[in-house]
Amino acid sequence: MGKKKPRYWPELEDAYAFRVIDNHTHLPLTEREIPRDSAGVALPRIEQLVRAKAAGVDAIISSACDVEDILLAAEQFASFRPDAAPASTAPLPDVYFALGIHPNEAAVHAGYRDKSPDGLTPHVKDFHALSLDDAIGLVEETARANPQIVVAIGETGLDYFRTGDAGREDQRRAFAAHIALAKELDLPMQIHDRDAHADVVDVLLAEGAPERTVFHCFSGDAELACLCNEHGWYMSFAGPVTYPANDDLRAAVAAADESLLLVETDAPYLTPAPFRGRPNASYLVGLTLEKLAEVRGGDAPELAERIYATTRELYALT
Repeated sequence: MGKKKPRYWPELEDAYAFRVIDNHTHLPLTEREIPRDSAGVALPRIEQLVRAKAAGVDAIISSACDVEDILLAAEQFASFRPDAAPASTAPLPDVYFALGIHPNEAAVHAGYRDKSPDGLTPHVKDFHALSLDDAIGLVEETARANPQIVVAIGETGLDYFRTGDAGREDQRRAFAAHIALAKELDLPMQIHDRDAHADVVDVLLAEGAPERTVFHCFSGDAELACLCNEHGWYMSFAGPVTYPANDDLRAAVAAADESLLLVETDAPYLTPAPFRGRPNASYLVGLTLEKLAEVRGGDAPELAERIYATTRELYALT
């Protein structure tokens, strides 16, 4: 058996021929959150941001979706101001945040401890002693206190891959609470939907979806895309749309109303081709946008400019 290929941090040969916004990522808030490549390299956050700006990424929206990361993000908000970067660094993209309690986190806060459909049991941490209501209260408190940098609620939703039957009602309760909060604060809401399409739609219709609702890392098919078109729900596509097996996902891209298209990395996960299996970061988001344009049979810079304008308007980015 031959040696495995090295899995280094990807290098881009050139900047993209367009400007782009990473609609959903997870910026590392501590060094331990940075993945290491096969050489043991953990690319520092500042370097990830420098590479993003150099590639044409003007802004990113980072999701802090557990109590620990919400607290860490709040401590660091000031460091993300454009005037806070060290004078010695190259220009950086603007950084904004979405805050929420991830559906799998919601179940653990509510006491879920069972083995899940994926075969894993929840990793319970000290902060999970906080009640689900108090955890969602932290989201509200932090969002209200930081309106210039917190531009969305989420990710919230339903996840039937990592949470079994015993935790699903608590996920629905948390999802409904996030919907109410997004409407109260007049913020967009980013949805996590894994193996739960029908129930996600049911909750949105029953509760009344926020005016600006985003299916982050869209994982549905053309049928779900058409339903999103009907209701004006945004669809944000990530690296999986570049993977050969995902024809249903590409059919969804083709079916989506162009005015509802967004693009993201969901880094450090789901690195787009041709770098699948390597660490992911916002500077690679343009590869997914190029695939969207290819699937739709259009010009990448033209589609990129439309998505760029949509994203800025959606999140009211300054």
